Amino acid sequence: MKDKDLLKLLKKNGWEVIRIKGSHHVLQKDNQIEVVPIHGQDVPSGLLNKILKRTGLK
Repeated sequence: MKDKDLLKLLKKNGWEVIRIKGSHHVLQKDNQIEVVPIHGQDVPSGLLNKILKRTGLK
């Protein structure tokens, strides 16, 4: 999955970008915070699975 597609998916599910530091987008939903690296490439499968599990999308 492309990193920008992951960002769109998270935004669609209620996550909002609170700040951007370099290529890392910091998103927040309720009291949870998740950092998504945006490098213009596919997100490695291990990292993708961890992000999806932590955000409750998997």
